[in-house]
Amino acid sequence: MKFATELIHGGDPIDPQHGSVSHPIYHTSTFAQQSMDHFGRYDYARSGNPTREALEEAVAGLEKGATGLAFASGMAAIASTILLFAPGDHLVVCEDVYGGTFRLLSTLFKGWGLEATFVDATDTAALAAAIRPETKALYLETPSNPLIKITDLAAAVALAAEHGILTIVDNTFMTPYLQRPLELGCDIVLHSGTKFLNGHSDVICGFAVAREPELGKRLRFIQNAFGAVLGPQDCWLVLRGLKTLKVRMEEHQASAQKIALWLKEQKQVERVYYPGLPDHPGYEVHKRQSSGPGAVLSFELSSFELTTRLLEGVKLAAFAVSLGGVESILSYPAKMSHAAMPPAEREARGIKDTLVRLSVGLEDPDDLIADMARFLDI
Repeated sequence: MKFATELIHGGDPIDPQHGSVSHPIYHTSTFAQQSMDHFGRYDYARSGNPTREALEEAVAGLEKGATGLAFASGMAAIASTILLFAPGDHLVVCEDVYGGTFRLLSTLFKGWGLEATFVDATDTAALAAAIRPETKALYLETPSNPLIKITDLAAAVALAAEHGILTIVDNTFMTPYLQRPLELGCDIVLHSGTKFLNGHSDVICGFAVAREPELGKRLRFIQNAFGAVLGPQDCWLVLRGLKTLKVRMEEHQASAQKIALWLKEQKQVERVYYPGLPDHPGYEVHKRQSSGPGAVLSFELSSFELTTRLLEGVKLAAFAVSLGGVESILSYPAKMSHAAMPPAEREARGIKDTLVRLSVGLEDPDDLIADMARFLDI
């Protein structure tokens, strides 16, 4: 099946018992058993729930992975995945990684004995130089958050294979519609499903998808042991949201492309970060490994005062944390997504106090442009 068809008909979309075309919501904490010797498929909802299983299978199918797991948040998916490693292990991580991931690695897991080195992942030589004997994985985002840097996944996979380590990729910005890292040889894909997969800003959720069954088995053990699972009502909402993923992403990115081109012409915009622009440093690599530029872009403004006026003055884009909803969202990385990163660390990575991130929603792009033009077209 092609992607759009798989969104609607992949997995087991129709209830075999009653024929419901919407998967039932199993609101239960436990399941009655008929035999002391042979338990049924489900026993306790932390370990497995039919609604969650339907969602996990759907996301795994879209990413072309062996095992998909649904978590209570994107950070729960990330933290649970990092529990694959042990004290004394080492990870090589893209330097402008999401602030929550930076906080997790630089505080909780560092205190636990897991080390992380942050490098410019657009430079494969820098990735190679950071690998130690105790390194167990490359942890990547492409496009990265918030500077939209592009990592060559094929080169990263080849490097990881050479050293016998895992390649983990946060694919939140692209979704499996636009990019499938597992098909490029990566081992684990992560998502904040809160964003584009659900797409309606009404669920907090996360996903981990493993390419190989054995790695999926290890992740499933951690999911059950750690217990940060997604509830059935939220699973159903994401199943509903997934069905429109293709049409949403097509509209999102068409508008984002138009807005990025407009922003480039504004005198008070110093720089635009968007992989759909031919002058983006990662343009050719991104075009090779994905099928579209996506709907998230960042831009730097000429002054902090203008940044404040724009964020506080726009009407059609919410000034808010998060991204990937049907509504446009303007975010301020320095105090939102990367607030957990010390100012000196942010500055060193190029995350300036004049940087704004825009997740383009489903509004008419001309209306969004007109709204921002009140501040930028001066």
